[in-house]
Amino acid sequence: MLKIAFFDTKPYDKEIFQELNKKYGFEIIYFEERLNDKTVKLTEGFDVVSIFVQDKASSLVINKLHEYGVKLIALRCAGYNNVDFKAARDKIHIVHVPAYSPHAIAEFTVSMMLTLNRKIHKSHTRTKDLNFSLSGLLGFDMYQKTVGIIGTGKIAKILIKILKGFECNVIAYDLYPDTRSAEELGFSYVSLDELFIESDIISLHCPLTKDTEYIINANSINKMKKGAMIVNTGRGKLINTKDLIEGLKEYKIGSAALDVYEEEDKYFYEDFSVSGVNDDVLSRLLTFPNVLITSHQAYFTKEALNNIATTTLDSMMQLDEGKPLENEIAYICDENGCIIKKVITQK
Repeated sequence: MLKIAFFDTKPYDKEIFQELNKKYGFEIIYFEERLNDKTVKLTEGFDVVSIFVQDKASSLVINKLHEYGVKLIALRCAGYNNVDFKAARDKIHIVHVPAYSPHAIAEFTVSMMLTLNRKIHKSHTRTKDLNFSLSGLLGFDMYQKTVGIIGTGKIAKILIKILKGFECNVIAYDLYPDTRSAEELGFSYVSLDELFIESDIISLHCPLTKDTEYIINANSINKMKKGAMIVNTGRGKLINTKDLIEGLKEYKIGSAALDVYEEEDKYFYEDFSVSGVNDDVLSRLLTFPNVLITSHQAYFTKEALNNIATTTLDSMMQLDEGKPLENEIAYICDENGCIIKKVITQK
């Protein structure tokens, strides 16, 4: 029987994994701590380590896991930028959850667009204070607006279907264009510069790589329409936050909806309502009336949690039974770093 260490465990994680594990029968120990260089000592004696987006599988962590005999890192998410693949080569298998609920994230993305555009969050706060004025709540029709999608994976394709229901004009950029889907769904691929220039709304759905890190920066912001909306439900470091703040201050960016933040691992999923946050950049973002921030919750539905748990436990069962790992991340490494060879993932 496999002995498994779960890190960064929240009550809802424990509840669903305990219920589903009745079918698998693994020995699971749940840790509230996040996996990092300081907590890796907790993994001694385990066969599998399961981590989430804020855990850090650094080279030191990987080497310690290998020393302790850990055979598998099971990511409970689609993203994998928190793993040092070069250190893991020939030492440990890495699996992830390719598609826990693309619908959840696509639907949440649209809800952020609508909330920010129509100032629903501000209106709700006002009316609770018996202020029924419409001043400052003016929005725009989504109808015939141009929405630029960066990354056209599973989430983006579902988002495009929803946006076409609003009769939006959808354009997209992807390093690997899916021309068949473009024809079927009625959107067109354009260059990245053209997307920045033409879009009223820009939504990010690409993985975080060396090519996409800070894809939204001062240079790209300068190319955008005055008053453009930026929506990010992907990864925090797709946006250079300081450049975004300058764009907001100069009224180049009309509004921004962020479910992720580049330094979110220090704060997201925890309660700082009493102690406050020691982050000047995040604090500045929170002062803008035209910025909507949520704490990486786009994925957070019952269906998604169930899919995460089932896929993760299935991967562990495959390891236990000596079967091929269906959701293993394949990669190649050289002196310049690692390249993912084949991975089906949510963009």
